[in-house]
Amino acid sequence: MKKRLMFLALAAIGLASCNGGFKKLGGGTEYSIADDKGGPSIKEGDFVSFNFSIKNDADSVMQSSYEKGFPQILNMPKVEAGKGNIMEVFTFLSEGDSVVIRQNIDSLVKGKPRPKQLKGKYILYVIKVDKVITKGNQTDAVFQTKSQEYVKGIEEKIKAREPIAIKKYIADKKLKVTTTPSGLNYEITKQGTGPLPAPGDSVSIYYTGTFVDGKGFDTNVKGNAVKLKLPINPMNPYKPMNFVPGAPGMIPGFGEAFKLFNKGTKVTLIIPSNLAYGEQGYQSVQPFTPLVFDIEVVDIIHPNPNAPKPVQLPPPVVNPAQQPIRK
Repeated sequence: MKKRLMFLALAAIGLASCNGGFKKLGGGTEYSIADDKGGPSIKEGDFVSFNFSIKNDADSVMQSSYEKGFPQILNMPKVEAGKGNIMEVFTFLSEGDSVVIRQNIDSLVKGKPRPKQLKGKYILYVIKVDKVITKGNQTDAVFQTKSQEYVKGIEEKIKAREPIAIKKYIADKKLKVTTTPSGLNYEITKQGTGPLPAPGDSVSIYYTGTFVDGKGFDTNVKGNAVKLKLPINPMNPYKPMNFVPGAPGMIPGFGEAFKLFNKGTKVTLIIPSNLAYGEQGYQSVQPFTPLVFDIEVVDIIHPNPNAPKPVQLPPPVVNPAQQPIRK
């Protein structure tokens, strides 16, 4: 279904680009409503859920909510007409409508270098409005409840798809995984040697992180960054990463996994979202998104027994007069 929606979105771009039926907003922004359901238009304060795709004139899709699997959510802000603000287009739309918006790139980057990915004359957006909850005269409490219930419904659908996506990935890759009680899946492709990490040990690894659709999001292997078309970070040394399993700030899946593998192990991890970034997501990781990591354990590093011991400070002196009165 997602691929079909994406195809329709791109087809709408092509049709709008060919027929030239665009209306001008100003500031180099134009729009063409591809599908008008004729409902009440979106107003300031309304809740809006929509999907979108963004492409350049070279037909290259730069960003898409369809690929992320989660729609964009907003409360309609106040917009000033005639300024070329894309948000103004939403005031012409209603639930179920689709629109193609194009912006003149030279107008957008006036006085600044043009980014390499912005080729041609226009940057193009296709927007499909999925849901509108009208604020109207509803109290804030009622309006927020309706909006939150709608978002929760979306999240529940995405959450229900996660175990299916994990199962399909494992089947498609013909992996022979071990599943821990927490739901962590792993397949060892090369068994290491030596002892497992002890408490306090650091683990040194090469890693490559992808989603179950194969798209990469992070790696410390430069060759894999190139292969996955990830931006090369000049600040990334592309060398093994050292960390203590279970250290604060680490996703639970890493804390659990790296107590299981010794030096030299190569392993594929399939980490469910409850052991990763959960219902909140993080940066490019959407809510309820399982993660795949290809790992090589380069080394296990034991703490230096000769390292200076931390200074043990005496407990703080507490003024009894500052203590709460117990009843």
